[in-house]
Amino acid sequence: MNRRSLLVHVGQLGSALATCGLSACATPARLKVAVNPWIGFETLRLAKAFHHLPDSVMLYETRALSESSHLLATGQVDAACLTLDEVLRVRATGVPVTVGLVFDVSEGGDMVLAKPGIRTTADLAGKRIGVEKGALGALMLNELLRRAQLPLAKLTVVEVSTDQQLEAWRNGQIDAAITYEPIATLLQREGGVRLFDSRQVPDTIFDVLAVRTDSIDGRQAVLEALVQGHFHGLTHIARNREDATYRIAATQGVSFVEVRQALTGVRLPSLQANREYLATPGGRLLEAATALSALMVTEGLLARQDALADLCRSTWLPATEEP
Repeated sequence: MNRRSLLVHVGQLGSALATCGLSACATPARLKVAVNPWIGFETLRLAKAFHHLPDSVMLYETRALSESSHLLATGQVDAACLTLDEVLRVRATGVPVTVGLVFDVSEGGDMVLAKPGIRTTADLAGKRIGVEKGALGALMLNELLRRAQLPLAKLTVVEVSTDQQLEAWRNGQIDAAITYEPIATLLQREGGVRLFDSRQVPDTIFDVLAVRTDSIDGRQAVLEALVQGHFHGLTHIARNREDATYRIAATQGVSFVEVRQALTGVRLPSLQANREYLATPGGRLLEAATALSALMVTEGLLARQDALADLCRSTWLPATEEP
């Protein structure tokens, strides 16, 4: 799953980036953050809309997870919103990356959708499935094949980025897709049938803030502000869910009802849950990363297991629950 494709850019973000760009905002205190379209990252867009992020935080909108991952790996941004498996993949290239926040845990938000007439995973035999290049897409595909007891040779895998899946679906290039919001909603409007989703692989797909540790000198305050901004966004969703839902619908290009449904597919951890994920020795995130790393080696997605040294940091979390 190479995550997550946005249809409508937030005006404030677009104007800020148009005047600043990736290379112009290079002062040490500023922080460039790649954020791709995914409902779990909407807290940052809400924080930006309500001016809870300082000007020193530059949100750089990307079209998909793979683009965010590439920008982080090549040093074009200082941080990125990624899935945990993508963090492990970037670390495997020798880039020093640590996780400073858990945005969400996918509980149905990532899925396999198929065209009408394909009712079960076994029905995918002989069909073309669209998969975005990257660790997440490969992991979902491998889990799908394992559960369907289908050999890879029975499928035709079509590499297609998430932002191009709707067009490929409409043009008859694919019969099914491994996808996520908001594209999942658009494909379901086209008659897409859900065959498999992340509820069947619990506590596996974590969406996190990945930070290059070679970019943090002089940026403690701005990193704290970024993370604090997330919790401001999270508070707005909790206290003003209707307003937050309408705002998210506008940025994702889907309806209020569709956003409300999409939010049921993610768990948004509290500050306390984040402390437990990031600061507890041998905690759930490290446990999940250990299992994920081993699985990725088995599936040929990593050459060797990640030692997980400095995988998590809790130093940017706010001191109190109330933002």
